[in-house]
Amino acid sequence: MPPALEASTAHSCAASPPAPEREPGLLKKIARSLGPGLITGAADDDPSGIATYSQVGAQFGFGLAWVLLFSYPLMAVTQAIAGRIGCVTGDGIARNLRLHYPRWLLRVAVLTLLVANIVNLGADLGAMGAAAQLLVGGPALAYTAAFAALCVLLEVFLSYARYAAVLKWLTLALFAYVLVAFLAGVPWGEAMRGTFIPRLSLSNADEVMAVLAVLGTTISPYLFFWQAAQEVEEQERRQTQPLYVTPKRGDGEIDRVAVDTWVGMGLSNLISWFIILAAAATLHARGVTNIETSAQAAEALRPVAGEFAFVVFALGIVGAGLLAAPVLAGSAAYAVCETFGWTEGLDRKLKDARAFYGVIAVSTFLGFALNFVGLDPIKALYWSAVLNGLLAAPIMAAMLMIASNRKIMREFALGLRMRVAGWLAAAAMAAASAAFLILSALGTG
Repeated sequence: MPPALEASTAHSCAASPPAPEREPGLLKKIARSLGPGLITGAADDDPSGIATYSQVGAQFGFGLAWVLLFSYPLMAVTQAIAGRIGCVTGDGIARNLRLHYPRWLLRVAVLTLLVANIVNLGADLGAMGAAAQLLVGGPALAYTAAFAALCVLLEVFLSYARYAAVLKWLTLALFAYVLVAFLAGVPWGEAMRGTFIPRLSLSNADEVMAVLAVLGTTISPYLFFWQAAQEVEEQERRQTQPLYVTPKRGDGEIDRVAVDTWVGMGLSNLISWFIILAAAATLHARGVTNIETSAQAAEALRPVAGEFAFVVFALGIVGAGLLAAPVLAGSAAYAVCETFGWTEGLDRKLKDARAFYGVIAVSTFLGFALNFVGLDPIKALYWSAVLNGLLAAPIMAAMLMIASNRKIMREFALGLRMRVAGWLAAAAMAAASAAFLILSALGTG
């Protein structure tokens, strides 16, 4: 190459600007946004929820599949509000209640949450043990104890970043129910009609109770506490400050919380929908209309949908339980520690947050212990649903007051659309709770 041309080429190469970084695509942007909302949504499909959805599908076929479409915006808006509170204030739900509202409201809310979570933990751990027994034989209580210990050890000894990654991977276990639905040979025309054409006989108490059970299962207070607390954990992990301190990051962070929440809740309800479809296409179609536990639902599938579908369903119960049990125990720990001002957080060392990890261990142990006292799974689920249902509407109302208060939320206070949507969700849960209690008092539950 001639020297002049070589020099010209070298100058051209030296002067050329570096190639700009490619803007990440939409799917990559969504994937980067997923975190607390994804885990929270997946944890909503716990073994107790699997039992509820299986029963709804077995008893009513595809007729009540529409409830999950109806509940989706209610739960997504509520969880988005919870996430926003944590992101903006840098505090969880319980601490915001302690700082801004009467102490009696905080104590009642946290005590009720603690009781409901322990009962739910007992039912979930028992379901995991029963599923393992179905898969490999042996004593169910031994498996239950092993799962309880594993959940506590993971929460105590894994760093938050690694633990969050474990929970993210566990969400994949829920896709077992998508596979089961396809293996079951769902008549999709009938399924679509049940999903998009709502029908409900108000004179049929069983149908009304089933709708209330689904709402109580999908919109649960422990998910509010967990979502807000996880946003605070994310700030500590990334070493960023709450939005009220650094408002310039506001638009991007609020958008991230919204995407994370709506995708996470969408995944939750999609999986729940597939569980109903699978039960409707197999159990209801064969006249099996009474399912009391998630393990019983798995066992009932074996003669109808085959051995493979049974194994996939049972493995899904174990995976869902490993995801949900730590969330139940963790949300209780966050609420208790925020109430008393104790150090909390999954990224803390054991020596720095003994009370936090102590609440996780004790609540998990108490849930496990319920399986030794002849825990009736139906009664456990019933009372857990009652407590969660009674607690949901007041906590949702308190969250809306916090999120609408400009002294607390500054420029990130809820706009009109979010306020209206939030209050509609709270009103729906209040009506559901009232109807649940009335029907129970009449002896129809």
